[in-house]
Amino acid sequence: MTVLARTLTVALLASLLWPGSEARACYAVVVGREASADGSVLVGHNEQNGGRRLLNFRRIPRRTFPEGATVELGRGGRLAQVAETWAFLWSENPGIEFSDGYLNEWGVAVVSDGCPTREDSYDTLVARGEIRQGGIGYMLRRLVAERARSAREGVELGGRLVEQFGYVQSGRTYVIADPNEAWLLEVVCGRRWVAQRVPDDAVVVLPNVHIIDEVDLADDKNFLGSPDLVEYAVRRGWFDPEAGEAFNFRRVYTGSPGVPPDPRRLRGRQLVAGLAEPEPADRPLKFGIKPAEKMTVAAVVAILRDTGGARPLCTPTTQEGAVFQLRSRLPREIGCIYWRTTAAPCTSVLLPWYLGITETPPEFFRPVEIDEHVSLEHHFRPPQGTFDPDPRLAWWTFKSLQDAVLEDAPNRIGVARAAWDTLEKRLLEEQPAVEQEALQLWQTDRDAARRLLTEYCTGVAGRAVDEARILTERLAGAHAAP
Repeated sequence: MTVLARTLTVALLASLLWPGSEARACYAVVVGREASADGSVLVGHNEQNGGRRLLNFRRIPRRTFPEGATVELGRGGRLAQVAETWAFLWSENPGIEFSDGYLNEWGVAVVSDGCPTREDSYDTLVARGEIRQGGIGYMLRRLVAERARSAREGVELGGRLVEQFGYVQSGRTYVIADPNEAWLLEVVCGRRWVAQRVPDDAVVVLPNVHIIDEVDLADDKNFLGSPDLVEYAVRRGWFDPEAGEAFNFRRVYTGSPGVPPDPRRLRGRQLVAGLAEPEPADRPLKFGIKPAEKMTVAAVVAILRDTGGARPLCTPTTQEGAVFQLRSRLPREIGCIYWRTTAAPCTSVLLPWYLGITETPPEFFRPVEIDEHVSLEHHFRPPQGTFDPDPRLAWWTFKSLQDAVLEDAPNRIGVARAAWDTLEKRLLEEQPAVEQEALQLWQTDRDAARRLLTEYCTGVAGRAVDEARILTERLAGAHAAP
């Protein structure tokens, strides 16, 4: 049995042994632009949820609205609509409130991890007036994607929405990034939030725990937060300013000393820093860590695929592994790429989707008119049959391959990885040539450049889907052979 096969088997067992946490254990790796090999901001993210799922991946164009239009927030609240919303690439996890991923036309990426806090229950906060008009949850990231032109603008918008309506879940960390910088926006149930900028020369690893520690709201280049963040904690008896200790958001709002650190955070930092062993577990960790080598797309996805720690980063409950490659030295349409796998990255392939594409192939989403697709009704009450297997869809093609591999991981993972590793290597090698051709077209004919990128991404994805079907049949045939 190969090392990868053994560790993938361990990952499968882990998802069964920790159903309450691992089944919904998302993970993020955030790389500052000076810590990457090509000057890009990189955001890696694994989306993990239990149960039968389906992911739609679709480009949503700009939409316009009449004066007086409003946005429904989901629990009765409404917000004034803007005249025009930005276009975005959208990975939708139907029926789930906190699992969608976005990359908008300005190169602003938004993903998130659930991070529990010590705050009171939703009903208690509603009764106390901390959550108003039903609060905000799902629509926070959508509004950031539709309205923000930079990561900082997205953080500020998210903070205003939390203060105005109150957040509806125990706690969550949103990663909001653009080609120049990345931020972590940490929110708690109710109207409190804090955000910290990722250092340009460091990598931040985020499991499902809050990791912002000491906060200096006077340093607004690196910290943002609700104005009563400290005052509220004092009123609740969570923080005593007379005790002589600095305000520590994680400790105050979660009640956790942070020791020992989350094991998945230790594992990710170990991989980033190239350490033989994880860092000592008897002391708090700094916010970011310096990488052993400049980080690349391949290095980030390797972390998302890791199954070598005590609690694997990639498990059979992972629906998508993504790497947002955000570069400022190129036009956004060419310089920003939503690299993603359909189904778990352990068994799937990382495919590029340039921001400049005009559409995604029809096999990557269930067909429905755009206005209906983006509605809360359609997302939270998916049509009957949404989660039924459909071999015409890319999701079920890659999910079928994943299931086939996991039937006999020790003997099958090597077959899948050999195929996908070869394809990914080729895609990364041909990336400069594709971008050079697109850039030349961009100077004289931007529509032609968009067509080139769309045809390239569609072609690559189509060949990968075909290969996934061939691999699945090959594995099924090997299983049926005497």
